[in-house]
Amino acid sequence: MAEREAAPGVVDPAPAAEDPADPPARRPYGILQSLRHTQKSWSVLVLAVLIALFSALRPEQFVSLFNAKSIAVDASSYLLIAVGMTFVITIAGIDLSVGSVLVFSGVVGLKVMLAIGGTGPLTCLAGLGAALVAGLLWGLLNGLLTTRGGISPLIATLGTFAAATGLAFVLAGGQDMHGVPDTLANTLGFGDLFGIPYTVLLALVVAGAGAFVMSQTRFGRYTMAIGSNEEAVRRAAVNVNRHIVKVYALSGVLAGLSGFVSLARFQTTTLNGHQTDMLQAILAVVIGGTSLSGGVGTVLGTVVGVAIPSVLTDGFVILGFEPFWQQVALGTALVAVVMVDQRRRRAKSRG
Repeated sequence: MAEREAAPGVVDPAPAAEDPADPPARRPYGILQSLRHTQKSWSVLVLAVLIALFSALRPEQFVSLFNAKSIAVDASSYLLIAVGMTFVITIAGIDLSVGSVLVFSGVVGLKVMLAIGGTGPLTCLAGLGAALVAGLLWGLLNGLLTTRGGISPLIATLGTFAAATGLAFVLAGGQDMHGVPDTLANTLGFGDLFGIPYTVLLALVVAGAGAFVMSQTRFGRYTMAIGSNEEAVRRAAVNVNRHIVKVYALSGVLAGLSGFVSLARFQTTTLNGHQTDMLQAILAVVIGGTSLSGGVGTVLGTVVGVAIPSVLTDGFVILGFEPFWQQVALGTALVAVVMVDQRRRRAKSRG
């Protein structure tokens, strides 16, 4: 059900600085303007410096079409969940469960495909539907726990993170499942269109849709308004709780989609392979310019942000660093970008 219309005489709630209440017709270049600002941001400079650094250190390995595709495919998996995380963080929430929901959805999708049997498109579509529904249900649960249950998003999604992980292991019998249909692996997993992998195209389509929704629709304006001043939005006769549930449901659906893509890529459920996906998604979102305090969100910035940890991880592998140092770098980067975000907000409030 759509959000309720604002009461007569009440201004559509939105932060004045961003003026998101303007109808789309008055902001025809919103996405282009957002892209322009993102390209001038420091995150693009950081990405360029990393690419230049690794290219100089290992030009024969880093600068290659194969490596570029590898980075793009890795980043696309994180981008799917990072788009949903962008909406969640914009409402001043958090979703720590995306990695475990990804795994759970992959397990459910594969079990459905195995139960149906065969390798045809209908079997793959059934698995996709099951994965999306599984992610949706976890997202709805997260939203209901934070709204109806009155639990903080941090605790609610931490609880569902543990629950989804445990249930995934129960359904899979404690070990990775195999038997992904060849049709799925050969198309979504390894197929490409004009040299661009299908997984990358899918992620870009999702990101483009997310950018449009955030900047050009009422759903996006309400998302930013709730993050800026939730109480003002409630006074404008908007069903805030319903909108928050929808945002968490969106995050869950995209985690389910990412789980299905993971099945296609690795042809297994990878039960232990997504412990840091939540960290990667949050890092990408914050690096891209979305504020952890809420009210400011940019999906196009997330596209840039998701490339930075992917390039960093790939560069570390090429340089031969131990995997543990990759986690140290990601954790340090997350703390650094949060500090920058907090200082920027304090400076803006003083100004």
